[in-house]
Amino acid sequence: MIEHDIAKVVSERYARAAATGEQMCCSTGYNFDDLKAFIPQEVLNISYGCGTPVGLETVRIGETVLDIGSGGGIDCFEASRRVGPTGRVIGIDMTDTMLAIARRNAPVVAANLGHATPTVEFRKGMAEAMPVEDGSVDLIISNCVINLASDKRKVFREMYRVLRPGGRFTISDIVSDQPVPNYLRHDTEKWGNCLSGALQVGEYVGGMVDAGFRGIHQMNVMPWQKIDGIHFLSVTLTGYKFPQRVPIAWSPAMGGEPNGVRFATLLGPFSVATDELGQTYRRGRPQPVTAHTAQLLSALPFQRLFLLSESPVALEPSDARWLAVLPEQAPCVWKGDYAIFTGPFAEVEDDDHHAFRRGSPLEICSKTLKVLESDLYRPHFAMINRAAGEISGSQVVCSPSGGCC
Repeated sequence: MIEHDIAKVVSERYARAAATGEQMCCSTGYNFDDLKAFIPQEVLNISYGCGTPVGLETVRIGETVLDIGSGGGIDCFEASRRVGPTGRVIGIDMTDTMLAIARRNAPVVAANLGHATPTVEFRKGMAEAMPVEDGSVDLIISNCVINLASDKRKVFREMYRVLRPGGRFTISDIVSDQPVPNYLRHDTEKWGNCLSGALQVGEYVGGMVDAGFRGIHQMNVMPWQKIDGIHFLSVTLTGYKFPQRVPIAWSPAMGGEPNGVRFATLLGPFSVATDELGQTYRRGRPQPVTAHTAQLLSALPFQRLFLLSESPVALEPSDARWLAVLPEQAPCVWKGDYAIFTGPFAEVEDDDHHAFRRGSPLEICSKTLKVLESDLYRPHFAMINRAAGEISGSQVVCSPSGGCC
């Protein structure tokens, strides 16, 4: 399918859904009891997605928020409540029916929020060519839309272009655990169902990294559908556009380099980790870092994983700051489980010497599954099971060092 055909199919599908009330994509986590206090029911009835963009929880008064694929406007209207009367919200959509509903309800929402004038503007446009000024946005949100675009890498480059240095995105989307075959990619019905256009997790995140984003990490993940052995997942990701030049005078609000940071010590739970800039860390060993690396490691997803310091600080396993979840010294069973590492590093190792590359499924046994389901590891992984039925495999005897797999 060519780009024009995809856009036409998707737009017509969502226009029909808006007119008929058809439910699209998968269940969302919206609190409709809260939202209906200021958002009209007409908008709530056509609120589609695969998650609630949790990035809205980070919004500060006066910021500018961009919603890619704004539909009837539900996320834009929630963003307008959070940015307040001094903030600004831009919604982009390509479907005239959706834009008409959103624009019609914008004055109603503004009045319900007590704003003198609407702070939300809805523009017609494509995600691959956004009608938005360079470097004008603080936060980008999107809910199950980018998988509908024919060229995701264009979308990611556009996101990077419109974000201010220090800006961020939080988007929910559908991804797959393996490549989607051509017979699904050319199925027009499944394009509208958020299936045909899904990318593998690794390819999706890789496009973001190539566009310039760093610190990309998982905020939430849940299984959605399994078709012909392909697992489709709803994943919510956050990433950052860091300034190209690290500011000399630093403050937390700037997101730059903390004054005096010269060394980084990995606390865990990974035994080894390689960041998006190519630097490798071993747990407990201080590593000299550049200003740009210190800037990256100061971002939210790394703050609990590193000790940043002016002088080198080494840690031993007896130190309370040392984070580790050791595998059981016992046999394990292969049950069809696979782990997909989702960041914020490019590659990591656990204490059983498994090497996880971001976005690449790795088969794991029951012992490793228990480790990755712990509180320290769970936020960094999506788990799937590819077994077609019950598994009656025998136990695997571990080696003296504890390694089973």
